[in-house]
Amino acid sequence: MLLKKNIPFRYVFGKIKYEIALVVLYTLVIVLIHDRFNLKETINIPLSVPMIMGTVISLLLAFRSNQAYDRWWEARTVWGAIVNDSRSFTREVLTFISSTEFPEEAERLRERMIRRQMAWCYSLGQQLRGLSATEGLERLIPKREVAYVSRFANVPMALLELHAKDLQIALQRDWINTYQQVQIDSTLNKFSDSMGKCERIKNTVFPSTYSLYIHFALNFFIMLLPFGVIEFFGWVAVPLVGAIAASFLLIEKMAIHLQDPFDNKPTDTPMTTIARTIERDLRQMLNDNYVPETPPVYTYYVM
Repeated sequence: MLLKKNIPFRYVFGKIKYEIALVVLYTLVIVLIHDRFNLKETINIPLSVPMIMGTVISLLLAFRSNQAYDRWWEARTVWGAIVNDSRSFTREVLTFISSTEFPEEAERLRERMIRRQMAWCYSLGQQLRGLSATEGLERLIPKREVAYVSRFANVPMALLELHAKDLQIALQRDWINTYQQVQIDSTLNKFSDSMGKCERIKNTVFPSTYSLYIHFALNFFIMLLPFGVIEFFGWVAVPLVGAIAASFLLIEKMAIHLQDPFDNKPTDTPMTTIARTIERDLRQMLNDNYVPETPPVYTYYVM
């Protein structure tokens, strides 16, 4: 996720540097032809033509940007729910599961489930980004569990299955009653719902025809723009057209990046950072003083 401050200019300009180079070169050629051959009447078009097109394209880009932001914000909302549900799950496990006859076994079961929940958060984020969903899980769950979930295409789903099996064990041993089992199971269902929502966002492609039509219209507008401003601005038309084109192209690029919030880019939903926050909170609820290692902090985004 991009932060509010310190976004470097090279990152912003780097998204459109090749497009702007082509626009400047194209405009420069038009200005040279206009100046060399004195084609004042032939090469000019009324400024109102690109102005009307620019207005229409602005509305289309605004609509697309809004839809892309809705996808990004929904992803962030889902991960906010995962934070809340993880804390609720840990509280329920710690307060519901208990045994006077086998207190140490009950304690191990509680700790195992809570650490598995930390692993689930990291695993879900890795899987949504197309990375290895089991990488780094050995520090949170036993190797036998890592080997078990590695057999599944959907590793977070397998981790939830292990949750359900431990919950069944606790019920069979009378460490929880039926009402408590139903309550914890409903929290597991919330995790499954959140995972499904993330997968829906990830796997639903933004309508390609809509993106294609806007892109073609934007390129046509940029191609017409030099002919509308060259009569009034002359050589100044070169930086002017470049600046106007940069504004439109940046808005288009912003929408393209926001529409895929799980693409392992700086504009992503900060799933790793959120998972690290969840791990910190859950460890504190376990009275574990270990603080998750924080990777190098970037100056303008977090993952």
